Amino acid sequence: MNIILCGYNWSGCQALDILKQKKNKIFVYTHKSKYFEPNLLDYCERIKVPTSIKKITKKNLPFMPDLIISVSYKYKIPADVLNCSKFKPFNLHPSLLPQYKGCSSVTWAMVNNEEYTGFSYHYMNNKFDDGNIIFQKKIKIKNFDLQNTIYYRVMFDSLNYLEDVIKLVKSGYKGKKQIGNSSYYRRGAPYNGKIEKKWSKEKKTRFIKAMINPPWPLSTYKGKKIKNYKDLI
Repeated sequence: MNIILCGYNWSGCQALDILKQKKNKIFVYTHKSKYFEPNLLDYCERIKVPTSIKKITKKNLPFMPDLIISVSYKYKIPADVLNCSKFKPFNLHPSLLPQYKGCSSVTWAMVNNEEYTGFSYHYMNNKFDDGNIIFQKKIKIKNFDLQNTIYYRVMFDSLNYLEDVIKLVKSGYKGKKQIGNSSYYRRGAPYNGKIEKKWSKEKKTRFIKAMINPPWPLSTYKGKKIKNYKDLI
């Protein structure tokens, strides 16, 4: 198949590896990162996969795609680009949609004391994280979890299902409508990364744990960076 992958960081790298196993023709849209993390742009250059850091548009498509896949891509893909795909384009989102649409989904789930988070493969349309659900799975947030441990667990597990999701999409599966209460969070650190004095000890602890994942800054209290609850004492 001719596949357009819109991706970023190590999850984009992992998705690319999975797609390459089937000898697909692949073009990657990504973006630069100022943080030290696995870099999809560098990885594409290293394994000689054509790529672009320009925002995807209909005019700069390298070919007419059979499928467009989004994994951790920060830009909204235009509707006229989505309409170019032979099969319905889909996105991988790290939450149980329709809850926690937008950014920082796992972080906000921890801050809000959710028992579960998870991931959703869903069809894309002209709204963020809005299309029918193709596949969804709940993952428990454990007492020992930091943001990075639960985020990595969610994303590693989700990519194990990528090939199965592609098969469903190619079969014409329409997916299921998103149901339940919807929530949306904008890009940026919750509460600007600042701990409030009035919070309970439990909420302060959750917040500290939720902020431990690069590129997030550590949480702060009275101008001091907080790595664990003892730093507040």
